[in-house]
Amino acid sequence: MSVSKLTLSVSEQTIEQAKKYAKAKGRSLSDLIENYLQLLTSKTGDEEAALSPLTKSLKSSFKVPLDFDYKKELTNALLKKHQLK
Repeated sequence: MSVSKLTLSVSEQTIEQAKKYAKAKGRSLSDLIENYLQLLTSKTGDEEAALSPLTKSLKSSFKVPLDFDYKKELTNALLKKHQLK
């Protein structure tokens, strides 16, 4: 994938807020903007378009058993977290 520079005109206040947001998320401002543009220009269905490119990439990174009971696992994790077990 080739990378190109892009010049944008954005208010200084918006840039500063975006930099703070990116830093808090542990990401670069360029990465956030690129992912947002990918999301906007995505030609997938509505459900898929609602996911960020990063989330989409993680979505298929692991498989769960067909009989996986997420409610049971969530309950167990919450009980353990709050030491009610």
